[in-house]
Amino acid sequence: MDHCWLMLVDFETYPGWAFVEIMSEIRALSTEFPLFASSGTSDLWIMQPAASYPTPAVNREEMADSRPHGLRFHHATPQRLGRILAAGWLTHAGMQEWRDPGHYSLALVVRGGGNYEDGHGLAQQIAEGCLVLGFPGLRHFYRPLPDTLWTEFYLVFDGPVFGLWESSGLLDRAMPVMQIRNAEHWARKLESILGPSGRPGTDPAWIEVCRLQSVLAELLWQGTGRTGGQDDLEWALRARAMLESDPRGGLSIAEVAARFAMPTHAFRQRFKHLVGESPARYRSARIIDRACELMQTTTLLDKQIADHLGFCDEFYFSRRFREITGKSPSEFRAILPQGRV
Repeated sequence: MDHCWLMLVDFETYPGWAFVEIMSEIRALSTEFPLFASSGTSDLWIMQPAASYPTPAVNREEMADSRPHGLRFHHATPQRLGRILAAGWLTHAGMQEWRDPGHYSLALVVRGGGNYEDGHGLAQQIAEGCLVLGFPGLRHFYRPLPDTLWTEFYLVFDGPVFGLWESSGLLDRAMPVMQIRNAEHWARKLESILGPSGRPGTDPAWIEVCRLQSVLAELLWQGTGRTGGQDDLEWALRARAMLESDPRGGLSIAEVAARFAMPTHAFRQRFKHLVGESPARYRSARIIDRACELMQTTTLLDKQIADHLGFCDEFYFSRRFREITGKSPSEFRAILPQGRV
């Protein structure tokens, strides 16, 4: 071929998440028709035959990556729960300019390093294992370092259920970048949301959204550092077991902390960080759980249950029961299945 191609792309007409797909396609074309020049907000891409240029060196590490690259799109009608609009593997991508995605998005960096900035003034380096979250209305960009291999799994989603996640603090605009261990494993889990086809929209939107929520919950749990290492997990199991083995509260929290050779404040802080609630709240909830089991499996009256579990009287028991369950003991009994174990 002795002709050249000219491609004029006005990126201002595309949403931010579509920009990375266009960039990916242009780079794919440039392997045969190498990029010559670009300028301005409307980028002028001039591609000339590959024969006009020296043959580039083969990067065998990139060749070994046999994943199908490029985004797959599904512009479904907005759904009552939410939807996935695009997903796929990208190389040498990133948001090269400041963009407002207009939707929620995530990019899990499996290989490479680069920089991230957003409209809240956050600027930081990103590397392999970084999960980058995009939010509607928050302008941001991230891009690989020069001459750096880069692979990411990118996914665009929206819907009322994710707005609820954000309003509940589960998705936090103040923390759009977090570090994830074993990025390749989590990228594959994200990819599995789409099913065997690897394309959004193959399964009903509500199924894909439920799968995404499950994986996203695990990712965010790890990314906030709550899972800790094996030592933390074992510590949390021991602490919970000790509180559960003392339902009548014979041991104070200070005495439990002393058995772990920790100051009370440090014990409370570590327990809440790993378990998600304070030691006192955790023990109270387990006592009420036991009360619920006794209501289901025995014919004990409220006063007898209160005595059995160490409450001073049935009225205090009733008040604590309502605080934990949102129902009085009598209201709770009314909704129990009739059969006894």
